Parts: sequence; C-alpha cells; structure tokens
Amino acid sequence: MRFGTLGSEDSNHALVLKRYIDARGIDGVEVRYFLDFGVAFEALLAGEIDFVLQVSVHPQHSECVARYMNRAFIVDTFIAPSKPLGILTRRDIAKPQSIGLQPATRHYADLSKWAKIVDETSTSTVAAGLLAGKYDSGIAATELLTRYPGRLRLELEIGPVQDAWILFGRDPIDIGEIQIWPESPVVPLLNRAEC
Repeated sequence: MRFGTLGSEDSNHALVLKRYIDARGIDGVEVRYFLDFGVAFEALLAGEIDFVLQVSVHPQHSECVARYMNRAFIVDTFIAPSKPLGILTRRDIAKPQSIGLQPATRHYADLSKWAKIVDETSTSTVAAGLLAGKYDSGIAATELLTRYPGRLRLELEIGPVQDAWILFGRDPIDIGEIQIWPESPVVPLLNRAEC
C-alpha cells in the first residue's frame, strides 16, 4: 500500500500519516513525500500511489477537492493534533523584522510586529528557511529548539493544533446519506446539550 503526503519525514503531514497508519494497523506501507499537493494528486490518479493524506486547512485543500472531483474521492477523515508549534526567532536577531509561515498558520498569533511575511509550503520549509537565515522568525515546530540548541529562541508558544485530516483515494466509498463516528468524543457533549 502506497501513501503520499506533503513535506519530508519531519513534516506534520508525515507525523500524522504515521499515526494514522499505526492506528489503522496497516503493515507494508510505502510513503512518498511531495512538495505540492497537485503533484501528489496526479500521482494518485496515475496509480503511482494509492492514497493522499491532506490536512483540511492547507491552502490547496479546497482547490484539490474541486479540481479532482469525481477522480479522487474522500475515503476517510479524522482529527489529530499537529506537532507543538511556536514562533521561533534566530538568537542572533535582537528585533525580528521578517517571519516565515505556512499560510494556514497565519492567524495562530498576532504578527503585527513583523514587517515582512514570507509564505512557505509547509512548517518544515519554514524551519529550513529559518535555519538558513532566509527570515528572522518563523512559525515552526518547537522541537527545533532542542534539535538546534543555542540557534533559536521561543518568541511565542502556540502548542499543538487540532485539525481535520482527509484521506483521498481513487475509488469512491458508498456511504449512503451520511457517515458519522458513533463513538465520537462529542457525543456526551451533544447528549448533555439536550437536557
């Protein structure tokens, strides 16, 4: 079974895909990483991979759903947290002026003190750009603080972000009217609201 997703092995997409594969108990999996979801979906349609995992807040999500309608089908959904995120700044920068971010993270914090915002394709590319000196700060995984001690400082802790994740395949699933997770953690809250 072949899965595709965004980034490298260090990306949030890679982390969540690994958790998904483990939770489903799937063995013998091959994972391919892509820098662009358009390329990943074309690989899906060409039969080079069997599934594509995409977070619902990714800027390409709605475009992919529309562009590949009736060719790539939503076959599963779930909720999962991201790696803990934060605004990290290079230690050699006293007053940061530029910040790199993946567009879906733009509203996670007040960015008014940064004069220049640089969009990247993933939090992994933000991390690489930050470490290469492309910008002063970046919204990236806080694990970089321990992986690169002394190079970065934490400006603001954001923490893990709960997102909806979508798995696409080539074959539609006949689900009838609606498919709901009967044991969802929201059920007790909904039942309590009925009182």
